[in-house]
Amino acid sequence: MKKSIKNYNLDDLKEELKSINEKPFRAEQIFKWIYQDKVNSFDDMTNLSLELRKKLNDNYDLRNFKIVNKLESIDGTKKYLFDVGDEGNLIETVLMSYHHGYTICVSSQIGCKMGCKFCASTGIPFSRNLTSGEIVEQVLAIERDLNLRISNIVFMGIGEPLDNFENVMKSIQIINNPKGLNIGARHISISTSGIVPKIYELADKKLQCTLSISLHSSNNKTRSSMMPVNDAYPIKELIKACKYYIQKTNKRISFEYALAKDNNDNLDDAKELVKLLDGMLAHVNLIPINQIENGNYKKSTNENIIKFRDYLNDHGIVATIRRELGSDISAACGQLRRQHLKNK
Repeated sequence: MKKSIKNYNLDDLKEELKSINEKPFRAEQIFKWIYQDKVNSFDDMTNLSLELRKKLNDNYDLRNFKIVNKLESIDGTKKYLFDVGDEGNLIETVLMSYHHGYTICVSSQIGCKMGCKFCASTGIPFSRNLTSGEIVEQVLAIERDLNLRISNIVFMGIGEPLDNFENVMKSIQIINNPKGLNIGARHISISTSGIVPKIYELADKKLQCTLSISLHSSNNKTRSSMMPVNDAYPIKELIKACKYYIQKTNKRISFEYALAKDNNDNLDDAKELVKLLDGMLAHVNLIPINQIENGNYKKSTNENIIKFRDYLNDHGIVATIRRELGSDISAACGQLRRQHLKNK
């Protein structure tokens, strides 16, 4: 089976080319063709020799995704369902438009092991991790389809990024490389449900990416009922890891908090959250929860969401309410894939 050339970062590709008796500098040329010119074929790489193009065709492929479905919201959000090319495996990717540019929400796994009760990916079997090339291809596929440049990447799609740590890190090397997609680390955000050992590992890398923590509650009982990962890594351990991350990187952490009616959205919950995050370099992103099929959680009232935000801001915790995008096109992670599988 041919290897996907997109699975190599620049240094690895240089070594790979040596193994087929080619000069390492050719790797930079190939990178430019793939990530800047966005070609669909090795034959389009016209400054490479015919011999090298034949070697590339014989041993590698570009592994471009096929678009299975594409939905567009009235607010301009676009949701893609991609066929990754093996056994009908499908992933979702979302493109969002802001005044500062285009943001893409990428998936890191096919399915998810975390079992969060408010997520549409829950209940769909986990298949495998995405390779680094498959993560990057989500960006390329949308840029090719719409002829635009994406300026921000968020690892908040299907899957737990820190459960696929090595491939996510390698994809960031390609995304961040000036000869690759050339998207600055400050424009990349990694979201985790709280895989504590990997937060320490990520901190030691001292990347300038933003870390987002899916918190959703300040007490273990409520959080465990929403997120089984809390049984393995309870809040005390998670916050300790977060403080280590802040100390190592001097970067603010964004805490994601999905507000569910009569579950975690009253003032007592807000007071608990203020106490938990006191003194930390932190921002709270309040999310009006998306109700999913067969889900037990309902969106909090607008009144409660605003009261919650105002209480946090009044007590020294910077909090904002996430703008709701794509609600008319099943924007929550996993909903489009779930519907496709159900129809199938």
